Amino acid sequence: MREVSFGQYYPSSSFVHKCDPRAKILFLIVYIVAIFLAQNFYALGACAAVFAVITIFSGVPFKSLLRSVKAILFLLLFTAVLNLFFYQGGTTLVQWGFIRIAKEAIYATIFLAVRLSLLVLGSSILTLTTTPVSLTDGIESLLSPLKWIRFPVHELALIMSIALRFIPILTDETSRIMNAQKARGADFETGSLLQRVKAIVPILIPLLISAFRRADELGDAMDARCYSGSKVRTKYKKLTFTWRDVLLFIVCIGLLTGVILLKIYTVALI
Repeated sequence: MREVSFGQYYPSSSFVHKCDPRAKILFLIVYIVAIFLAQNFYALGACAAVFAVITIFSGVPFKSLLRSVKAILFLLLFTAVLNLFFYQGGTTLVQWGFIRIAKEAIYATIFLAVRLSLLVLGSSILTLTTTPVSLTDGIESLLSPLKWIRFPVHELALIMSIALRFIPILTDETSRIMNAQKARGADFETGSLLQRVKAIVPILIPLLISAFRRADELGDAMDARCYSGSKVRTKYKKLTFTWRDVLLFIVCIGLLTGVILLKIYTVALI
């Protein structure tokens, strides 16, 4: 669980790290839209090429990005089985009783797996190259027009930032609790499904207690520093767009335009 990279920050001074957090958030939104607009492997290939370029300029090791895929490995396998054995129509390759595998089902399974992987990898790039404070400032700045309707923008951005920051903390805490329980003779790997579920209870209870304790300590620390939300707060670092962000916007427009053109002028996969 400590190998899960989502929510963790990889310190560096790369091109992507120096980009404005607002530009990176907008790029991620456009990237996700492009992935869902992709209807064939050509469009997904364009998304994968852009992701590869961003990864190179981010300086983040590819191994750290692959760890984020481990978190959705079960989901990938589950959706792959559903698409492989329950796909309707197409050219039959294997027929054994009620089990039927079609040629189009294999293509659809690979397509969906690649789409989900690119989605998770792209989201991991944002958290790996942006500190929680910068991410909070970026979200608050992008949602600032909602302040006109008295929407608690600052509080929402703070909650999202704390939630992202707590992901690696809680996973590390879970690992420590499991190691402590194993040292006391607990077994989490053998037995029936019901026995394994019961074995998780000694982990969940200490984990919940630890999470509430950390939340209480965080609240006390914020009160001790006279934190009062967004009222009369100033920024130590002002967010400003640079030439890096302009270049990132150009890549966004190019990616979205390319995916739309590939969707129009090529044959859809599914």
